[in-house]
Amino acid sequence: MEAPLAERIRPKNLSEYISQSHLVGEQGSLTHQIARGIIPSLILWGPPGTGKTTLAQIMAEESKRPFYTLSAINSGVKDIRDVIDKAKQSGGLFTAKNPILFIDEIHRFSKSQQDSLLAAVEKGWVTLIGATTENPSFEVIPALLSRCQVYILNAFSKEDLEALLHRAMETDVILKTKDIKLKETEALLRLSGGDGRKLLNIFELIVNASDSDSIEITNEKVMQLVQKNTVLYDKTGEQHYDIVSAFIKSIRGSDPNGAVYWLARMIEGGEDVKFIARRMLILASEDIGNANPTALIMANNTFQAVTTIGYPESRIILSQCAVYLATSAKSNASYMAIGNAQQMVKQTGDLPVPLHLRNAPTKLMKELGYGDEYKYSHDFPNNFAEQEFLPEALSNTTFYEPGNNARERELRQFLKNRWNEKYGY
Repeated sequence: MEAPLAERIRPKNLSEYISQSHLVGEQGSLTHQIARGIIPSLILWGPPGTGKTTLAQIMAEESKRPFYTLSAINSGVKDIRDVIDKAKQSGGLFTAKNPILFIDEIHRFSKSQQDSLLAAVEKGWVTLIGATTENPSFEVIPALLSRCQVYILNAFSKEDLEALLHRAMETDVILKTKDIKLKETEALLRLSGGDGRKLLNIFELIVNASDSDSIEITNEKVMQLVQKNTVLYDKTGEQHYDIVSAFIKSIRGSDPNGAVYWLARMIEGGEDVKFIARRMLILASEDIGNANPTALIMANNTFQAVTTIGYPESRIILSQCAVYLATSAKSNASYMAIGNAQQMVKQTGDLPVPLHLRNAPTKLMKELGYGDEYKYSHDFPNNFAEQEFLPEALSNTTFYEPGNNARERELRQFLKNRWNEKYGY
């Protein structure tokens, strides 16, 4: 049986590897380590199909180490211990080049499975490389995370994805015998969702559907063939991200019906309930914020509850929270405020802290005037004293604009009463 296109053109070395130049380019943070063969235990975090497995294999190949692999989906504690025992025997305890143990989807490992890796990583029996599409801070236990470096893989750019297609046409033993013209790529790229593996699978499907060796790829042809083909359904690929996107947008758009429908799609598709709860936790701050601060508490309690309860009962808790968030007042004012402030920091750099706001823990600092003119708010009526809290160069700059909802209209009036015309509230 012929291997899929993505497997046939999988890069064998760094010179063939596309994208992630911040990790494996000339000045990449991993390039020098790979060249020297000194590779720490690490976790590769990035979207699906961005080359995490490939990069792990290249590390093993270029550092001439034995390579063992496990998938978190179908491996238990016994499988982990068996592989560690084999790795110890193949690598030896006194070699500088201990074997690499690659674990795909490490975020799906339970706490006990992750615990079983600790001794092997700590004692250097194996170099662990974990791959995850989820934030390792949430999904990897602290003891294991502290023993690993985390490297972030970026989503493929349009140029990266098109480079993948061209390399497939030029190097694949099957495709290079055909006359393929890439007239349009928009539909291919959109359907891939930025997933390189998915892109190549769709591309191969389009090519194989043609009876001729002369093939012209157009957006219309791609959409016609994909709509007729059900093999492309993959709840771990772009559908996973499309559906959670529809779920979040339904809540943001204050439609509890859409929210519950897309929630049901995720639940029926076997989605991790913690993944769903985490997305609602982010939304509660990003899209509701101070229009209803209780939303964040509700979402956080939901996350804690589904972590404790698990499926199937957790679906009820998720539904309650989704409906609550969808029917809540909305504001992205806090989200915009931190974005505006960060942009200002990038533009203006490290402006000095005004003297009256500085800490004065030493006698010299007190003599230099640190904290001299600071007004302790609680010593004044209404616990407020007008003073400058921004660097001089940014005086009167407004980052937070309260949203147009009942609660934040009250906040705007509160700020106007305190600051009068200073910030334009």
